[in-house]
Amino acid sequence: MTAIDVSYLHTWVGRSHTDEDVIASRHARLMAATVDYPEPGRIRDGEPLPPLWHWIYFLEGLPSGELGRDGHPARGGFLPPVPLANRMWAGGRLAFLAPVPLGARVRKTSQVLAVDHKTGRAGDLVFVTVLHELTAMSGELLVREEHDIVYKNASPPAAEKGDAAPPPAGSRCRTFVPTSTTLFRYSALTFNGHRIHYDQDYCRNVEGYDNLVIHGPLTATMLANFAEEAGGRPLRELSYRGFRPALLGETLTLVAEITRKTAVLSARLANGATCMRAEIRFA
Repeated sequence: MTAIDVSYLHTWVGRSHTDEDVIASRHARLMAATVDYPEPGRIRDGEPLPPLWHWIYFLEGLPSGELGRDGHPARGGFLPPVPLANRMWAGGRLAFLAPVPLGARVRKTSQVLAVDHKTGRAGDLVFVTVLHELTAMSGELLVREEHDIVYKNASPPAAEKGDAAPPPAGSRCRTFVPTSTTLFRYSALTFNGHRIHYDQDYCRNVEGYDNLVIHGPLTATMLANFAEEAGGRPLRELSYRGFRPALLGETLTLVAEITRKTAVLSARLANGATCMRAEIRFA
């Protein structure tokens, strides 16, 4: 394993990239079909994009020769070349400042904010935080997002311990059972070539997972959409954190505790262990 040169990785802080895209209703309708969105009739030009669906836009498509062995773009471009095998979404914080209208052209500016090296039970961890800002062509800021990416060594997952407590009284629950088709569709919608979502041999032999990994951003999107539906109001702020990967074959239970202004949500595995937690403030 190559040593981690933190000072060299820090030279990526401040790097930025700008892109533009049309928030096409047709692409959003494909997303609605993928996640069984309850109001598909809302997905038309002029209506607001549901929360976190902006992740299916502003896609980067590199030729195969510019990809790493994991299927992601080779490291050392916009993101620093962290020499650790596994790369995962760790979490993020978002402010939804104005609706993102379907059919509109929107600009996205991304900047590397921080690179942090830590040591955990599984060894070295490197966290990269990227700021994304979506703005209307008029200059109005629509979404501000801080996205945390974690890099770690490949290691067998630890034995999971379930949460003893059942969902709190009064909470709302829904099950979500992603299939291999769900993972394929979401990978296609986000042009995500990461092999942990479709290549079982790579999952087991290289990154140490027993099965295909359910996309972290897909789970976060399901939690955000469930919160908006259960709360009956659009989201203003959302923070989420992944605790452990969820694998194909798992039944995820989405749990929402709704108050007048806020919500706390979790995605739980069959044994009760939380794989992702989110906190939300409504508009």
